[in-house]
Amino acid sequence: MKTTFVVPDDLEPARRADDATAVGDVIPPHNKRCFGCGPDAMQGLHLQAIAGEGLTATAVLEVERRFAGGPGVIHGGILASAFDEMMGLTNMLMGTIAVTAVLDVDYAAPIQVGTSLRMDARVLGLRGRKVYSEVVAYDAATPGDPLAGGHGLFVVVDPVDHFTRANARP
Repeated sequence: MKTTFVVPDDLEPARRADDATAVGDVIPPHNKRCFGCGPDAMQGLHLQAIAGEGLTATAVLEVERRFAGGPGVIHGGILASAFDEMMGLTNMLMGTIAVTAVLDVDYAAPIQVGTSLRMDARVLGLRGRKVYSEVVAYDAATPGDPLAGGHGLFVVVDPVDHFTRANARP
């Protein structure tokens, strides 16, 4: 897959938090009303990312008709949201809160409505407060070449300060 996203060569290794979600368990939603992972988001994706070894996670998104963009295929924005969520949930395995600064998505092939889309995400490393992550999506029924991939640059924040300021804006 082709990408224009540049991952620095000199990333520091990221470390899994001692109290991170156990391997094989669902990473808890960071917000019950989150469009990506929240169980209370009525029209949300309801992703359930399973923690893997190290700083990895996997989830399956059932591409429902309501996610269509072009006739019979997923809307690119829905896929971008799912990728953003997967990388964000994987980042949580470090025990920090990081928000999206850059999201890059490579659409390699049309993803048909009705597809069970397996997404594998991992943290690539750190540079100061910056977290670099990636995600790759495959057809879960017929794994082969990736259907899409993405990279993210996230910035570690103090959640109280960050979300207090965000909610104070008119």
